[in-house]
Amino acid sequence: MHAYRTHTCGELRATHAGETVRVSGWVHRKRDHGDLVFIDLRDHYGMVQIVTEVDGPVFAVIESLKAESVVTITGTVEARAKEAVNPNLPTGEIEIRVAEAVVQSAAAELPIPVAGEQEYPEEQRLRYRFLDLRRDTLHGNIVKRTKIISDMRQRMQASGFTEYSTPILTASSPEGARDFLVPSRIHAGKFYALPQAPQIYKQLLMVAGFDRYFQIAPCFRDEDPRADRLPGEFYQLDLEMSFVTQEDVWATLEPVMSGVFETFAEGKHVTPAGEWPRIPYDEAILKYGSDKPDLRNPVIITDVTDHFVGSGFGIFASIVESGGVIRAIPAPGAGAGSRKFFDDMNNWSRSEGFSGLGYINIKDGEPGGPIAKNHGPEATAKLIAALGLGPNDGVFFAAGKPEQAAKLAGLARIRVGEQLDLIDKNRFALCWIVDFPFYEWNEDEKKVDFSHNPFSMPQGGIEALQGADPLSIKAYQYDAVCNGFEIASGSVRNHLPETMVKAFELVGLSRADVEERFGGLYRAFQYGAPPHGGAAFGIDRIVMLLCGAINLREITLFPMNQRAEDLLMGSPAPAELRQLRELHLRVVEPSKG
Repeated sequence: MHAYRTHTCGELRATHAGETVRVSGWVHRKRDHGDLVFIDLRDHYGMVQIVTEVDGPVFAVIESLKAESVVTITGTVEARAKEAVNPNLPTGEIEIRVAEAVVQSAAAELPIPVAGEQEYPEEQRLRYRFLDLRRDTLHGNIVKRTKIISDMRQRMQASGFTEYSTPILTASSPEGARDFLVPSRIHAGKFYALPQAPQIYKQLLMVAGFDRYFQIAPCFRDEDPRADRLPGEFYQLDLEMSFVTQEDVWATLEPVMSGVFETFAEGKHVTPAGEWPRIPYDEAILKYGSDKPDLRNPVIITDVTDHFVGSGFGIFASIVESGGVIRAIPAPGAGAGSRKFFDDMNNWSRSEGFSGLGYINIKDGEPGGPIAKNHGPEATAKLIAALGLGPNDGVFFAAGKPEQAAKLAGLARIRVGEQLDLIDKNRFALCWIVDFPFYEWNEDEKKVDFSHNPFSMPQGGIEALQGADPLSIKAYQYDAVCNGFEIASGSVRNHLPETMVKAFELVGLSRADVEERFGGLYRAFQYGAPPHGGAAFGIDRIVMLLCGAINLREITLFPMNQRAEDLLMGSPAPAELRQLRELHLRVVEPSKG
């Protein structure tokens, strides 16, 4: 018999009754029933019940065990009495009668409980992550993550892609976030950068003729954490394809991603491949107030600016006169309730830093509220008809400059959907957001800047860059969105050196700057570059969605805290003076005050 186990804790069934077996694992729970002591023994594969009598040969050993001690049990598999069967446990029809117990490792008093799913302070959970990872939900999420990544790999390979690894030590990139820098010992005063993404390398692979590349790529960005973005590092399904239009990219990736979601959706409906809506960026901002809309929410924002030209509701009329806009956010069925919902929404908008939300509440066909009163009966009726509102609906209004009104309307749409329980929780609604602006106005620096990916191909090519208003140019650029989260970003790339130079000139960089900063890519384009495009899917966000988690820390093995600290390993930490000397570095403390 093996020294530690003949079976795993999740393996035994009624067909094993009568067999002598050996299992090893952690003491999950211990229950004393007077003349019998029960232990739930747990390993990676499951849980099995262990039982011994108080006068049994190993009672003293069993009695001494604390939760999470590691023990090896040898005994006989017995069928449970019918009334004792646990239908919620795969091993629930049997138990092991102990003949021998060996403590492999005794556990000290636990700083956090493992059994159960109690809420515990994040700092404690991260400091004792090895215990936290034993908890059922988190352990299951990590296992599911590996299966999702494995499924992605298989689907990519089946679609003709080959996995290639790109360098980790590289040069600084223009991805938009801060780089993590690595000092060079050999080259004093020079630094490598950890890749924010394999963007340039994957384009070089296309120039080198590899045609279809993918990689489960680690990426590093020195940016502030938030619920859907971890500090430090993250992983993405990175891919690139040669001789493709953006339609080719979409047609290739939809079956991969819909397939992954369908495999792990646990019965939830998934947007099928070939049916992902393609929503232009401008339309998304108008209808949803966001370029990452949650399409499970049926609320659609409408521009109603024209209805308030010269309106009796003076506040809105003056906003329109000064170049502002009015956006309407329907609230289906809200008019049948109390006015408190409308007042709460108005107060919420103010707490978010806005001036407030106007509204009309319709009760039994009668519109109410200050906007209806001042806008006038005829104009209000016309507005209600244009919006298709019912006799007990409500509608909120976001007013202001276009960007501000769109932002408030988008947030209000989300809140209305949540408060009125309109969101279909049994769907994964996937879509593409397309036709992003190539440039945007940088108000701080008073200049044109790239809005998204500087390596994208502008629609209209170099002719558009030479003759059109930069802020009117669209890019062959697209995002994939699921349930309100951006899960991918991609584009058809700018593979023509002169078009690349012209695109950077419009943001203030010269040909010399392009050659210095992106010399590898620029040189490569001189020697025959195929048209190419691709995308990068955020693995962490996809796993978070499929696990039903609300924070990326719940699907990550060893995450940092909100201050970008690894509490388990104690990093970041000061370097030794010897190390600093080898790297030709000196620490300059930040000034105080």
